Amino acid sequence: MKILISIAAALLTIVVTTSAQAFCGFYVARADTSLFNRASQVVLVRDENRTVITMANDFEGKVADFAVVVPVPTMIEREQINVGDRAVVQHLDAYTSPRLVEYHDPDPCVLYERSERMSSDGAAFPKANAEMKRGARSQGVTIEASYTVGEYDILILSAAESDGLIRWLNDNGYRVPRGAKGVVSSYLKQDMRFFVAKVNVEEQSKLGYQYLRPLQVAYESNKFMLPIRLGTLNARGKQELYVYALTRTGRVETTNYRTVKLPTNTEVPEFVQEEFADFYRAMFDKQTRAENERAVFLEYAWDMAWCDPCAADPLSAKELRQLGVFWIAGNNRNNGSKIAPAAAQNVFVTRLHVRYDREHFPEDLVFQETGDRQNYQGRYVIRHPWKGASSCDVTQYEASVRERQEREAQQLANLTGWDIDEIRAKINFAGGERPVPENEPWWKRIWG
Repeated sequence: MKILISIAAALLTIVVTTSAQAFCGFYVARADTSLFNRASQVVLVRDENRTVITMANDFEGKVADFAVVVPVPTMIEREQINVGDRAVVQHLDAYTSPRLVEYHDPDPCVLYERSERMSSDGAAFPKANAEMKRGARSQGVTIEASYTVGEYDILILSAAESDGLIRWLNDNGYRVPRGAKGVVSSYLKQDMRFFVAKVNVEEQSKLGYQYLRPLQVAYESNKFMLPIRLGTLNARGKQELYVYALTRTGRVETTNYRTVKLPTNTEVPEFVQEEFADFYRAMFDKQTRAENERAVFLEYAWDMAWCDPCAADPLSAKELRQLGVFWIAGNNRNNGSKIAPAAAQNVFVTRLHVRYDREHFPEDLVFQETGDRQNYQGRYVIRHPWKGASSCDVTQYEASVRERQEREAQQLANLTGWDIDEIRAKINFAGGERPVPENEPWWKRIWG
């Protein structure tokens, strides 16, 4: 059975957690796409009217059953199609992921002494032949071009009306979801073509790949958009979509849905280090509900030349060229750096995360570039209290730590909706006893 997958079919990343020191604390964990089921990834390189789109996929099953149908705003030539490297998409995911960082309190007695001194911080898809073209024409479908690129056989289709295109797709082994007619018709009214790809099993065997590599398409169009509606027709529940936009100008945002920054720079209790995945999922769930499940969330916006703190090294110039960033040289200027390349690469990256379904996202995503180059990242902070021996009275320090730990508990409850008492039970309060919050009912303290 052939599968119809939208442009948002994508690749779940598998990454190795590493630590890197930076000015804003020590990076200890990241919220990459593997935290969510049915997570799709699309990379959009955009400059003026030129776009390069990389579509990663997480298709599971027999590769012979894989198929992708993508509306595209213009005719696509063979040279405009490429097969990319999924490792580069994984690297971009790791680099832009929301992150958890940690600080360690210094010895309070040393600080006290210092302050004292300072006082005296499927089967292979056949290339279009004459019979196939005649069959297509009989249903009002035109096969405008056919290509084999790497392990993919690709057709570029146009049609006079949606019924004929849907019949042709069904006749050629595609399972078209119920309700596709209206969506397909709206794309045809916009004079859009359809990019159709299947796996050429023989070619894949020759190449030796055990997974599906990302497909890339470069084109020129004034439309800066991502068609997601076909993917909602046969989706089982809500889907997660990650869009990584690379531009020269600055941050990218959606124009037909609200683009919302996630809460950031929030201090959370120490135990979140062991439960960061649960924390981030719960926080994202609550934020989507607060926006009535109709918002696109900003998770990262930064110049590619550096990061602070780094969840992964910035992409090299060579990797950026592989993603289609055509305005920079292809040489690798990273030189093994653990923090940043030697020179700015004039690439600004925006990471957007959206949870969508047909009800809440009835329109395709429409984007615009902005001139905003202000840095932003989803960043969550753990502060470890001093646990070493001390040479002074730390009573006042422990009292301040308990107050901080209570604030962290309340912030965590506000972000996630988790029960405040269950959060407090997981915290090792300094001095062994937590402070009494203002306005807490007196009876909560009777029996502990």
